[in-house]
Amino acid sequence: MKIASLAFLVALSVQAAEPVTIKLWPSGAPEKPGFKIGAEELNDKGDGIKRMSNVSDPTLTVQKPDNANGTCVIVCPGGGYNILAIEHEGTQVCDYLNKLGVTTALLKYRVPRRDPANPSVEPLQDAQRSIGILRHRAAEFGIAPDRIGILGFSAGGHLTVMATLHANERTYTQDPALDVPDATPNFSIPVYPAYLVDKDDTFKLLPEIKVTEKSPPMCLVHAHDDKGVTSASSSALLYLEYKKLNLPAELHIYAKGGHGFGMKDSGLPTAQWLVRVGEWMKAMGWVK
Repeated sequence: MKIASLAFLVALSVQAAEPVTIKLWPSGAPEKPGFKIGAEELNDKGDGIKRMSNVSDPTLTVQKPDNANGTCVIVCPGGGYNILAIEHEGTQVCDYLNKLGVTTALLKYRVPRRDPANPSVEPLQDAQRSIGILRHRAAEFGIAPDRIGILGFSAGGHLTVMATLHANERTYTQDPALDVPDATPNFSIPVYPAYLVDKDDTFKLLPEIKVTEKSPPMCLVHAHDDKGVTSASSSALLYLEYKKLNLPAELHIYAKGGHGFGMKDSGLPTAQWLVRVGEWMKAMGWVK
């Protein structure tokens, strides 16, 4: 047995540990000269949604379950690239996936938008660096480096798509100890992704949303009554691009649910979206 394989099996057998939080940029995140931001905040406006804002020191929190099966999913909360809905689109999703034996990595990416015209630049850097760190430290966390996926909501869904389709277009200086040449996730789960279409034409993908023959498997989740730049047409159009190339993909569009349902128990079928995702992951061989 190869040493790498032995290390993986040993790590896999270790019982679940306390979550480990990793700084993505030990020497400080790359920011534009003169950029300033207030102190990081976590608040609840009385609507039950926990909002994290002013993130300048992005982190990845790795949470390993007792029955870890070697698969890992990076979870990207939504929030319009202005805040992070850190609970119902973050920690609660991680808790559910852990029950399936999936190790999770909650990505606290940089918000608010640094450049309103191109808001995903810094978050994409954070996602690309996250893939690199997880692949470098796969044996330590008991995960397989070729079974690392990414899941995100709304703006985090857009980030998920960008990290999937533009994984190796770097806008920062790479560190060989933290980055990998190919940061493409092994699978992708955008949930009501935003900003894939223009507000004036929701039936045409934006030019940067380009699927290629090397794009990894994708499972899309949306509600039919979502509107505007978060319209369900986004997911339908992206699915069709996968279909054109005969790439593995699955699409779930629910009749009702609106936007931002996450882990909310609405009593609607959308509350079962993670069950469907779990079934897809099982069918694809990532969950036993």
